[in-house]
Amino acid sequence: MNIYLTSGTPEYMEQVRAKYPNEKMIVLYGEGNAVLLHETEGKTVFQSPRKFEAIDSINELKGTGYYVLNNIPVTEEGRPVFEHRFLSRKGSIENEPGFIAFRLMRPIGEETYIVLTEWAGPESFKAWTESQAFRNSHAEKKPEGAKPPVNIFSAASYVTTYQTAKQQDEA
Repeated sequence: MNIYLTSGTPEYMEQVRAKYPNEKMIVLYGEGNAVLLHETEGKTVFQSPRKFEAIDSINELKGTGYYVLNNIPVTEEGRPVFEHRFLSRKGSIENEPGFIAFRLMRPIGEETYIVLTEWAGPESFKAWTESQAFRNSHAEKKPEGAKPPVNIFSAASYVTTYQTAKQQDEA
């Protein structure tokens, strides 16, 4: 599965999505911008997207919730270690209240992975981050006598959040 992201004004992203009604596209509204997500087995219609391969997924993206994108820059050498860690975490999130979907997105042509989760709302995501399941899934599991871990990250990670409904300007 391929995932492509492009960004622009909310109005333009809506126009692009409307132009391709048979494609699975979701407009994500952020702070002052919008991102258009295209999930497909084939190529994208975007001219210059960020390209990803979904290497793990849970459930279908509904396009009706709250999206959290954890952007994680990983060194070339660290990719196998990072992917192994994430692929070993099965079962830690899918039973959380308000959880909808998950994608582990391997970057193509760049270094920043995206861990995408879709939630019923921001409250569901916040509850997950405060849960024991979250703490367990993010704990470092080191075998006894193991060497100190090599830094596999090329920069600090950061989180971006989006809604699937455009927020009305407050009067």
